[in-house]
Amino acid sequence: MIQKDEELVYKNLLEQGLFCDAVIKVEDVDFTVHKVIMVNCTPYFRALFTCSSELDKNVFSIPDLSSDMMELIIEFAYTGSVNVTESNALRLFMAADYLNIVKLVQICCDFFEKLLCPDNCVGIWQFTKNYHVPELHLKAFHYVLSHFEEVVFGEEFLQLSAQDVSDIISSDELNVRQEAAVFEAIIRWITHEPEEREGYAAFLLSEVRLSMMPTEYIQSHVLSNKLVTDNLRCQAMVSEVIQCKDRILGRPRLPSAILLVIGGLNSSTNLTNVIEAYDVRANHWMDITNLSERPCAFHGAAYLGGYVYCVGGIDQMLVDTNSLRKFDLSTRTWQEVAPMHYRRGNVSVTVLNGCIYAMGGYDGHTSLSSAEFYQPETNQWLEIAPMHERRSDASCTALNGKIYICGGYDGNEELQTAECYNPETNQWTLISPMSSRRSGVGVIAYDNHVYAVGGFDGTDYLKTAEVYTPHTNTWCNVSSMMTPRSSFGIEVVEDRLFVVGGFTGLDISDVEYYDSKTNEWSQARDMDGGRYALSCCVLSGLPNMADYTIPRDQTAKIWI
Repeated sequence: MIQKDEELVYKNLLEQGLFCDAVIKVEDVDFTVHKVIMVNCTPYFRALFTCSSELDKNVFSIPDLSSDMMELIIEFAYTGSVNVTESNALRLFMAADYLNIVKLVQICCDFFEKLLCPDNCVGIWQFTKNYHVPELHLKAFHYVLSHFEEVVFGEEFLQLSAQDVSDIISSDELNVRQEAAVFEAIIRWITHEPEEREGYAAFLLSEVRLSMMPTEYIQSHVLSNKLVTDNLRCQAMVSEVIQCKDRILGRPRLPSAILLVIGGLNSSTNLTNVIEAYDVRANHWMDITNLSERPCAFHGAAYLGGYVYCVGGIDQMLVDTNSLRKFDLSTRTWQEVAPMHYRRGNVSVTVLNGCIYAMGGYDGHTSLSSAEFYQPETNQWLEIAPMHERRSDASCTALNGKIYICGGYDGNEELQTAECYNPETNQWTLISPMSSRRSGVGVIAYDNHVYAVGGFDGTDYLKTAEVYTPHTNTWCNVSSMMTPRSSFGIEVVEDRLFVVGGFTGLDISDVEYYDSKTNEWSQARDMDGGRYALSCCVLSGLPNMADYTIPRDQTAKIWI
């Protein structure tokens, strides 16, 4: 491309028709141009202008190109920019590829990437098969996998070939809450053109992970489906799975998110540096500890911008710190970044609007009401208005643009109060108090509500849970956990609320999860060891998700 300060000059010369030395003929339209500008845009024009044996030739025809696309390409050659729209993006991409304009191809690819949605991702994945744009092709395919349950109801999915459907549903990265969604998708695809597609039933059913389905679903939906009952190979596959179900659970898909648990204490008040990743689909914990990493406890954790941040807490000397460290998920190494203004053990941490908020905590002398937030772009902490209450060992969450903090300890007693922060006004507002005093509580946004779970009321470790509805400013009770706990980890993973470890007189390794649809708690797999004063965060959208999950070719061995 030409330099910015030359753009206006060359554009003016073009508009006035001065010093033009070539005519490009496309369809019935003639475009007068400067050879040097077009040659600088792409090697295609160098070859076009030099291939003729006629030295004085200055008219050049370009076949298989529309005049409106040629006009945009000339605009790009002279200015380095072009207006890409939904209506012209595909044709402009094809024209740029035809003329080998690498930078314009990339501009179109970037546009398509931003445009990806469940209605067009299959089409983008398909057309990129015919062009050398591997990055866009892969991103479109990953989008299909990530949004599969929406994609299958689009028209584009129904137009796929059997092999394309197989490529999608065979992937470990296919994001489905229940394997039933995969079975129902292939049934929908086949019944769209039954005469042509019924023969692919066994081919596609072999990629459905039937062993991950409840037996009741297989019997009521799979075995009763005519495509299965009319096909001996399909019947054999399903029968084999039912016979083996009590012995092996099969190969789960990769999860859409990973629960990461960092640090903590055990009952001997020993700090740990253990980091475990929970694979929710395989119900399995994976130790990813870096042995050189220093232990921590009573800290906060946050996932932001592709990094895990560890906020405050206590160090090996049991001293409250103001440190902020970030964890690189590709190298599994930590880096120290800007410290907070205050030392904060037992700190409450959440993420809002691309910033990390740290509230309250204990500075080694007193419980704090102060709060501050961290901006990763500037590597700076800025203070915000203090809370109404001093709170250490509280918990907080972000919901609908506001922060809610509940419970904690003020230096004298466990707190029942809760308050809400509005970043637009920089003000805290007391909201209705919880039904119980809760220090070491777990607070999390889930199902468009604020949940407060467990904790210590000054006498007992609690297993009760309650939920706050912002628009009515009211709390109501929900089902209690199976195990009482305080100072535990809490996060939402794949639409379920998980509580991890904690203290109930002793450290516990127990993990359970809550489903708001059923109002029930269920047991998950324990961590490898008991700990409390730990912190959790959820990792999503990782390009290397498989590095934080159990290898899928080992799951069958582990689940036997």
